[in-house]
Amino acid sequence: MGGPVRNHRLVMTAALVAAGLGLVPSTASAADGPTKPVAQGPAASGNAAKASGETFHSPAERTVRTALPGARNKAADDHPGLAVELTGESYSAHRLGLTTKITGPDAELAVVVDFGDGTTEKKTVKGTGEIYHDHVYAEVGEYVVKVTVTDVANGIQGANQIAFATAGAKFTPHAPTRLLDTRDGTGAKAGKVVGRGTTRVKVAGNSGIPAGARAVVLNVTVTNTTADGHVTAYAGGGARPDTSNLNYTAGQSVPNLVIVPVGEDGYVELFNGGWSPVDLVADVTGYFTRSAAGGYTAMTPARFVDTREGLGTAKGRLAGRGTFTTQIDGLKNVPKGITAVALNVTATNPGEAGHLSVFPGGGQTPTASNLNFTAGQTVANSVIVPVSADGRISVFNGAWAGTDVVVDVVGYYSKGSKAAYRAVDPWRAIDTRDTVAWPGRLPARGYFSQWFAPEPEGVEAFTFNTTVTNTTDSGFLSVAPSPLPWEENTDPNAPKPPRPGSSTLNWTKGATVPNLVQTGVGEYGIINFWNQGWKDADLIVDVFGVYETN
Repeated sequence: MGGPVRNHRLVMTAALVAAGLGLVPSTASAADGPTKPVAQGPAASGNAAKASGETFHSPAERTVRTALPGARNKAADDHPGLAVELTGESYSAHRLGLTTKITGPDAELAVVVDFGDGTTEKKTVKGTGEIYHDHVYAEVGEYVVKVTVTDVANGIQGANQIAFATAGAKFTPHAPTRLLDTRDGTGAKAGKVVGRGTTRVKVAGNSGIPAGARAVVLNVTVTNTTADGHVTAYAGGGARPDTSNLNYTAGQSVPNLVIVPVGEDGYVELFNGGWSPVDLVADVTGYFTRSAAGGYTAMTPARFVDTREGLGTAKGRLAGRGTFTTQIDGLKNVPKGITAVALNVTATNPGEAGHLSVFPGGGQTPTASNLNFTAGQTVANSVIVPVSADGRISVFNGAWAGTDVVVDVVGYYSKGSKAAYRAVDPWRAIDTRDTVAWPGRLPARGYFSQWFAPEPEGVEAFTFNTTVTNTTDSGFLSVAPSPLPWEENTDPNAPKPPRPGSSTLNWTKGATVPNLVQTGVGEYGIINFWNQGWKDADLIVDVFGVYETN
């Protein structure tokens, strides 16, 4: 694994606050029966969505005082003590926590908060003090919040306001488009990215992506590699995190989907964590803005296509340079009218090296690829892709020989879905190589449970980058919300959760394999990470964002 080990945080950023060591695993469980719990889980400590986020402030000096009708003309000047100080926090996707600090006489004061979305809140206080207001916006966006304090007895009114922006953003699909290719100079000067070097990808204002884009969905591919390394994507002009988005070895071409914040300068940065030069390719499939667009709904992974069985398309390998189109909306709990779909796409049994491209059903085949494979390899990659007007997607096999294709749907975007995406400072939640915090490797045919949302209400899904490394045999990883509460997970006599039937990523002996995962938290806020292979492996999980409905 190219990325460095990150020290565990005792206080988790963003939507993950829990008391104690919230980053220790809970239970390692074997297929033949539950094992003794190896560590206790974190105790819940309030709503997990209430971690502090961006702060907005307007000092008391900005208070505008006016005389009430009927008051003598100099009332505002004669009553300088009335002042309003405002401090707002965006600690979840739609929510504003507003503290109003009032300085005033020992008299009854009427307080009116206008949240800027057509709703108001009224309270009455006496004299100097603080009021806390908790407000959830129905839609993400930018709002002017105004607080007016009226002192009727003294004929004076004071008002102050802040410009508030929700932390959450919603998704707009984008036809797969290449923004960067260092091999031919697309989006940057032609030439490999040097070892320990960075290249910049222009996002905002490029290919129809608006200036207000908060985050972008990119399929990043590293190719022409001559040594081992990793790639980290992060906001332009920001600090590079101690996490990785994809890992590669000499001679590999490795793609991985990333959801990455866009910097204030409109760029995303790609860091080559290896010591030797590599080529990098980045294809956009969507972006997030603070405007009414597509929210996210997580699903229990559902298999829509399996060419080995004839599910969703004709039975038999997809022919070289061939394409199939399959229906997504209106099937298996996916409603009509979605705008995009989140998939896990797997190529297996390929006859030769090649790639798969996923695009809106019946549309033009893009130059962008979603996953690359070699002869005989089984490889999976996360895909977020727009659907056609009739709710279909197409898959193109860029090789000259056939390959089997498996498509699992893990969620969808639609105007009727409320959950908005909130990026967090990337942090490492699980690293089984760290023998101080973890009891050992992810056990063969077993799982680790991790409590990510002590109070899951309002938390729709998390976005992780999962990596499996130090493998000694072939296998695959499954990630799914736990159907059992924490007490049952830690009880050695409790029933085992059902083994998931879908795969998140596949590996072969000696391989290091990453993949983006978007998974719901279920009823209990606990997520299980299953090793579906027959040999132990190391697991690394980096957290990048959360979808929230409040």
